[in-house]
Amino acid sequence: MSLAKERWDSIAKPLNSLGLLEKTIIQIAGITGDYNVKIDKRHGVIMCSDNGVVCEGVTQTGKDVTKIVAKAIADGTSNINMLAKTYNCSVTAVDIGIDGCVNHRGILDRKISNGTNNIANGPAMSVKQAESAVKAGIDIVESLKISGTQIIITGEMGIGNTTTSSALASVLLNDPVESVTGRGSGLDDEGLERKIRAIKRSLKINKPDANKPMELLAKLGGYDIAGMTGLFLGGAVYRIPIVIDGLISAVSAVIASKICPLSEKYMLCSHVSKEPAGGKLLRLINKKPVINAELCLGEGTGAVMILPLIDGALSVYNSSHKFENLPMERYVEL
Repeated sequence: MSLAKERWDSIAKPLNSLGLLEKTIIQIAGITGDYNVKIDKRHGVIMCSDNGVVCEGVTQTGKDVTKIVAKAIADGTSNINMLAKTYNCSVTAVDIGIDGCVNHRGILDRKISNGTNNIANGPAMSVKQAESAVKAGIDIVESLKISGTQIIITGEMGIGNTTTSSALASVLLNDPVESVTGRGSGLDDEGLERKIRAIKRSLKINKPDANKPMELLAKLGGYDIAGMTGLFLGGAVYRIPIVIDGLISAVSAVIASKICPLSEKYMLCSHVSKEPAGGKLLRLINKKPVINAELCLGEGTGAVMILPLIDGALSVYNSSHKFENLPMERYVEL
């Protein structure tokens, strides 16, 4: 990281003038142990899962949409695929808990069960199931690292997962449910009230503890959240940068940091979600978003957008436009 900082300071420009992008590249140097930073081989991992809380009327669409979009991601036709093709990023859809048989050879099968239970009635899953989902995420990082992947984008697809994420955010932030719960994919006022009531009931019934992260995941989470938690932990294990996407991904990142505080160092921040808890969760793990564009699409679409910004910064980082080659003195810290 010191060598990366020295390279930045040797370039003929004001110190720290590319701001968070300079810090991002210095962080990647630390993660990989190499100041010659490369992110040529990039991969998006989209965790797909269904959530039992959908039966509470907390979503605009039915859970069948999860399967439809997961197949579209596997076919290369969904929103994330369009962006990923533009930014030269491969994408894998993972069935970590879709309800029912997906039967698509392009989807990576890591199914724990056919969706979770309704958190408004009790725990979403058992602790053992939560652990299995986390381990699945860690193992995916190992596989990608072996194949030469240099940076991983996190993403998710699961109808109802802003409800589970808002429930978790309320506990992690110790904030009232109303202050962390948004409209998700487009709820009206009545739908938002149902969502808030369902979350409040889930907290009353499950009595979650923010200091018991695996138990918290089991009580209020989804398999997509648990799987992404594994991705963030895997980043620390295998020394590969993992990019945080929006609300659901940020919840996973916070839970990973609860399990292993060091994992925060291996997470890169892309954007801040439009959802109410988005910025609060990032601050909890000391992350500053590079992009603030009111994004809330999911599928890793916000996270993948950081790639061209890093690419642009790397073009400067690797340039020969240095003080040593020019008749001018270096800038110094004053």
